[in-house]
Amino acid sequence: MSEQSNINVLYVDDEENNLSAFKASFRRHFTVFTAISADEGKKILADNEIHVLITDQRMPGTLGTELLAQAVKDYPDQIRILLTGFSDIEAIKDAINRGQIYHYLQKPWDDANLKETIESAYKVYHLKKKQQELSEQLLVTNEQLEFMLRQKLLS
Repeated sequence: MSEQSNINVLYVDDEENNLSAFKASFRRHFTVFTAISADEGKKILADNEIHVLITDQRMPGTLGTELLAQAVKDYPDQIRILLTGFSDIEAIKDAINRGQIYHYLQKPWDDANLKETIESAYKVYHLKKKQQELSEQLLVTNEQLEFMLRQKLLS
């Protein structure tokens, strides 16, 4: 993808080492934001256009699935990924059903696989935005055609 550095990725995890490793691995490829908690992540989400949200599941205070569920409401076009070290089937079900995740990955991540997943997630984000843009253009065109038709019928 030629515009990778324009892909804004937020990674939320309560382990500082994971945040540092993520930033070190992906800062050359994407614009990387990190947050040590869901609350800090929410602030970053409010202040920045984040294309891909990646979160850990088990964090103090707010679970990753709760953050994802809130993100669905506030940022429906955003693509969401759950990246966790635990195989908790209930968390996976919550992430799919409430957080509408694009992908589920387990820690430790493989850099190449995660990079590919982020790029694919951004493609989905970009396609959603393009579809919205085309739908809006279609509505405007339809309104213009209806106006022209009414004008023709009146003359």
